[in-house]
Amino acid sequence: MRNTAKFTTAVLATGALTLGLTACGSDKDAASDTSGPLVVAASPVPHAEILTYVKDNLASKAGLELEVKEVTDYVTPNTSTEDGSVGANFFQTKPYLDDFNQKRGTHIVSVVDVHLEPLGLYSNKVDKAGDLKNGATVAVPNDTVNEGRALQLLAANGLITLKDGVGTTATPADITKNPKNLTFEELEAATTPRSLNDVDAAVVNGNYAIEADLKPAEDALVLESAKGNPNSNLLAVKEGQEDDPRVKKLAKLLTSPEVKKFIEDTYDGAVLPAF
Repeated sequence: MRNTAKFTTAVLATGALTLGLTACGSDKDAASDTSGPLVVAASPVPHAEILTYVKDNLASKAGLELEVKEVTDYVTPNTSTEDGSVGANFFQTKPYLDDFNQKRGTHIVSVVDVHLEPLGLYSNKVDKAGDLKNGATVAVPNDTVNEGRALQLLAANGLITLKDGVGTTATPADITKNPKNLTFEELEAATTPRSLNDVDAAVVNGNYAIEADLKPAEDALVLESAKGNPNSNLLAVKEGQEDDPRVKKLAKLLTSPEVKKFIEDTYDGAVLPAF
């Protein structure tokens, strides 16, 4: 059963959050004021839910004041961490972070791995991946790393073949064999669950699957393996903020036995501890 408790901090739409964070950073930014609360930008599910648990059950005893800003896209958390509007973020994988830094010139670094959200292939039209018809349309995330992960998932399950060595940089142009002549619709990751009535199948990130009330362990036609997976979700800060005592406290709490149990009890295998 999924914990749907929300923060007392209002859920902010991306645009409103961006304006609010900009205003917050105009005087003294959230990252430099280590005497105040640690402000963390996070995806609503499961990241903000995990942080809610920490805030409500563990933070006070550890002497940590925690404030969470929910963000629904994959850009704002890093840009807001870079400009100091927030002190940390919790939403992304290391491959995504590396790609973002390279393309945007940002200086965000990983602090600690927390959990894995297996990527899955879902469909409202077929019950098995092998039942996809010739010429079927498959929606995939349009950001570099998650699209690459999506294509690697399809390749691992025999639906396509990719060029050797492309890894998470794979795009549809790297497909060497496509026996079902699948076509790919590249969408913003957050919208892939909503595309399921319009396409034959969609590869959906674990957090967005949970938000859409999909159960990865039950509903996915194929699911990313957790074994040896480099795509754990992590707590990140701007380079130079790793030694902020608030960040160190949060990193310790996020990898505590209590959080491990919370993840295991709450998400039924849809989210897996990475520590």
